[in-house]
Amino acid sequence: MAGEGIMASIKKTTNKDGRTVYRVRIRHKNQPTQTATFSKLADAKKWIHLTETSVLEGRHFPIAEAKRHTVAELIDRYAYEIMPRKRPSTVYSEKYRLEWWREQLGSRLLIDITPPVIIEERNKLARNHADSTVNRYLAILSHMFTIAIKEWQWLDDNPVHKVSKLKEPHHRTRFLSDEERRALLIACKQSRNPHLYTVVILALSTRARRGELLGMTWQNIDLQRGIILLEDTKNGERRL
Repeated sequence: MAGEGIMASIKKTTNKDGRTVYRVRIRHKNQPTQTATFSKLADAKKWIHLTETSVLEGRHFPIAEAKRHTVAELIDRYAYEIMPRKRPSTVYSEKYRLEWWREQLGSRLLIDITPPVIIEERNKLARNHADSTVNRYLAILSHMFTIAIKEWQWLDDNPVHKVSKLKEPHHRTRFLSDEERRALLIACKQSRNPHLYTVVILALSTRARRGELLGMTWQNIDLQRGIILLEDTKNGERRL
């Protein structure tokens, strides 16, 4: 069996359990040999056909790469090459999401990350997180796959694009009353977290986002002028 530039063979054999299986070997010039085992002859032939199609469409190399790299390797390269381009406030929050994906899928090959796999993890997240938080976890995973496609040629398809985001409720904006604000600050002072009171005071005074506050350094603060300069805001503009 052969396609354009492809040498494919199917060998009928038995596995350790005594069951009949079909081992496929596909060779293509200048590419690693591809192998796979199937319990049905029809599935073996289908895989050969899909591989031939991918070669004709120029997608063979990404498929081979997707079989060679794990999600953990994707996260490592993304953290090394892409994360430094992002705002410090974004890095602070996204590193936790990356580590969560590493724990859940790190050992799996990229070729095995399908929409059903992602849906299962999405539903797992939804048990203990708000819908908006779940969507942010999906967003970072999707961006990693997009980079792997466009810049590294590790994949030719983004499985996250076939997974529905959770519907986020539209919350009503409400400001704290003076009494509520006093109660909040008292609770913050009583907290075991020594930084909570300061962070909340800054949030109430500046209306800065959580990521902006947590990513702040002394370089952002001018004590003499009594101002805070946010360099990397969500809309990309500097803000006092």
